[in-house]
This record gives sequence, C-alpha cells and structure tokens, in this order.
Amino acid sequence: MSDRPPILAFAEIDSTNLEARRQMDAGGSAPLWITAGRQTAGRGRRGRPWQTEQGNLAATLLLATAKPPIEAAQIAFVAALAVADVTANYVPTALVTLKWPNDTLIGGRKVSGVLVESSAHPTGGLWVAVGIGVNLAHAPEDVDRPATSFSAHMTGPPPTPLEALDILSGAMEHWRGLWESAGFAPIAEAWTSRAHGLGERCVARLPAETVEGVAEGLDADGALRLRLANGALRRITAGDVFF
Repeated sequence: MSDRPPILAFAEIDSTNLEARRQMDAGGSAPLWITAGRQTAGRGRRGRPWQTEQGNLAATLLLATAKPPIEAAQIAFVAALAVADVTANYVPTALVTLKWPNDTLIGGRKVSGVLVESSAHPTGGLWVAVGIGVNLAHAPEDVDRPATSFSAHMTGPPPTPLEALDILSGAMEHWRGLWESAGFAPIAEAWTSRAHGLGERCVARLPAETVEGVAEGLDADGALRLRLANGALRRITAGDVFF
C-alpha cells in the first residue's frame, strides 16, 4: 500500500465523517482522505461533540472493504497506532501511550480521538469512515477527561494540519497494509506495546452498567479483558474506560 489516497480539503465543513457519507451517496470512490480547517458539527464517540479549533487536525479516511462489520471495526486500532506514530514525531516517545480502544495520550492526557462509522457499500461490502481528530495547537477545556495538545509539549510551533496529515496518511498505509496482510494479531501486539493502564484498576462505563476491575489486555478481536474483584473475566466490547 505504497500509494496514498488523494486528499479532499475544505476550509470549513460540518463534519468530515458526514462528508464521507455524502461522497458515498453521490457515488464517490474510496480510498479518500477528507479534511477541514474547521468543523462546525464535529462528533466524537457516543455522539459527543468534538471541537475542531483552527490549527487542529480534523480528517476522515474513507475506505471500502469486504470485511464483515466486526472485523472492519478493528480499523480503529489501526488508526490509533497511526496517530501515535504522528504524535511521536513531535513529542518524546516515552510520553505517548494508547488508551482502550483508540485514544492517543500524551503524558496521560488525551490528545486525539477516533470515530469509526460504516454502512453498506452500493456495490457490496462496506464503506468505512475513519474520523480522526488531533489537538495540534489547542486543547479543549470543557471536557470529561483531561486533554492536551502537541503545542503544550513542544518548544517550537506545532505542525500544521496538512503537515500532520501527510505523516498520518503514510502511517495509516503502513499499519493498514500490515492489518490486511497479516490480520489483527500484529496490530494488537503493537497496540499492547504502547498501552496505557494495563495491569491497573479501572472503571468501565457501559451502556447499561458500570463495572470495575483490572485491565489485563486485548482479546483476539480487540475486546478489553477486565478482571473483576471476584476473579471473573469480563470482556468489554463497547464503553468508556477510566483509569
């Protein structure tokens, strides 16, 4: 996967993921990167708003795949590794970690988010929109967990969004190529080597309950293994995890 997808750039848009859907509805082709200098209706996981201030990166990689939905969702871990690579280009590598499932952290504070959405492709299979937001120049303050930005950890100016996207695109092709050729196992291994909080107690807020335990690692499908106080093992497949 040495050829990188083309880039469709906007000065301002409602949401790069929404534009990905519009591209598919209009018969567009994939793969394609969609980016915007500013989003007016950006979204994060579980429907939360995602702020995109000028100087931060907002981008969506639009893909087509024949993978079944559960397997296609593993692209979130691929994206997390790519964002971690970009981050490590500008801040000390020792500060860069990944929190389940796909948050990149700098010094334990969130610097990026990934939102994966998919639907049936007109010609079969799925189209997948991998939305990625990275705090390059600014970090939001009114959020549910501590956030940071590249600029807070750099002595010089942070990269521009297009500079960061150039590195991100190359990193995505590297990890996506490995995923396509060798499956999820090497992705899980690379993710685990950068994981934040493994072996530590955490709280998992699930759609219908909250559970506590020790994070033990990833299952073969990307679920988080959580060891409960009574010794039982709980697989977390969706939810928010707090350490």
